[in-house]
Amino acid sequence: MASVIGRWLNPARPEIEVITDPVQRRAVWIELAIVFAATLGLSGLRSLLSLIGSLLQPKPLSQQSVALNVPRSALSLLDLAHQLLGVLQLLAWGALGAYLLWKAGKKLSEVGLDRRRLGSDTLRGLGLAALIGLPGIAFYLITRAMGLNLTVVPSALDDTWWRTPALILSAIGNSWAEEVLVVGYLITRLRMLGWSENRSLAVSAVLRGSYHLYQGFGGFAGNIVMGLVYGRVWQRTNRLTALVVGHAVIDIVAFVGYALLRGSVSWLP
Repeated sequence: MASVIGRWLNPARPEIEVITDPVQRRAVWIELAIVFAATLGLSGLRSLLSLIGSLLQPKPLSQQSVALNVPRSALSLLDLAHQLLGVLQLLAWGALGAYLLWKAGKKLSEVGLDRRRLGSDTLRGLGLAALIGLPGIAFYLITRAMGLNLTVVPSALDDTWWRTPALILSAIGNSWAEEVLVVGYLITRLRMLGWSENRSLAVSAVLRGSYHLYQGFGGFAGNIVMGLVYGRVWQRTNRLTALVVGHAVIDIVAFVGYALLRGSVSWLP
């Protein structure tokens, strides 16, 4: 048992060629800076500014709210187009990470982004969703009650015929972009730079928490925990598809469940 725990806490670094040429190493750092400055790193900075703005408000965090999926137009079909463009952006972000890994010589199957084990990946993803999602709800309610988190509204979209499909697509887009970029792409590139598994995992988890700062300190801490769990599961299993499935399930339940239950469940804002 101790050896199993030890392998999970301090896993062996996989066989991967470390880039030693200074010019190539500089190119990788520049690539990482550009990718995250255009995607989730920029989202992290925006979230930090959002949290600072919330802290400067006279009301405590728990009496403020933030909506995740909001209307973009008063015209229904135009709003739908805006929602789909948001999904497209997320899919493109993840595709960028996958492409850069391929361009660096890594087959997508090498990071577990394939359909060869779709059944087991789905089951593992459902397990990850339960492991993170259920305690996550309790953690959110506790931190909100303590005044450490804003009230998070997963969906503020109007009740239209396209709301549920759009929310499902949004959940899939979020899971694809985050897991591919923050886990598969980032940790793989850091491995190529010679970083240890624990060090790269910590950076990945903190980055994941950073772009949830707009939710408050609870959202930041909760997503760091999720990042540590998801990142370590990937480091041990090398199945990125399972992470995408697990994250998508969490977001689908949150987005669609909230939209359907709001007004009929007392503890939902």
